[in-house]
Amino acid sequence: MMPPDVSVAALHAALRTVPDFPSPGIQFRDITPILADPALLEAAIELLAAPYRGRVITKVAAMEARGFVLGAVLARELGAGFIPIRKKGKLPYETHVAYYSLEYGADALEVHTDACQPGDVVLIHDDVIATGGTALAALDLVQAAGGQVAGYSFLIELTALGGRTTLEARGIPVYSVLAL
Repeated sequence: MMPPDVSVAALHAALRTVPDFPSPGIQFRDITPILADPALLEAAIELLAAPYRGRVITKVAAMEARGFVLGAVLARELGAGFIPIRKKGKLPYETHVAYYSLEYGADALEVHTDACQPGDVVLIHDDVIATGGTALAALDLVQAAGGQVAGYSFLIELTALGGRTTLEARGIPVYSVLAL
């Protein structure tokens, strides 16, 4: 249950914007002040979990690295297992790989080939949705591993970059706590 004295506005107020990180022109949204405050962290998890309570979610897949922080806790909160989606070359077992573009470059993600079992219903989580490239790569990976994706979960949505539209075009529901 969300602490009664914490609101979405309090989460928004706690975000720190770091200009020109990781490259010039990028306004990086730093969630570490939320993570450092127990009441804000609890509220963030409660708000992320709320739309999925009572639904069958067997796994939460989250992207390295900041997605892991909230994704693993979200999985616990929903009574689900956790699937780490990592940068290429970081997982020790056989993997599926997906290449993608983002607002400041290109990269690749991997997931273990046995990350999902038949019938797994997966929620994909990340801390931020920008253009949607990372999230689409995660969708491809979860589906390649055999999972059925129930939806996307984000703490922050950068609305001007259009990621929601990109993801919804694939027919997957998108939920975000903070829209900036």
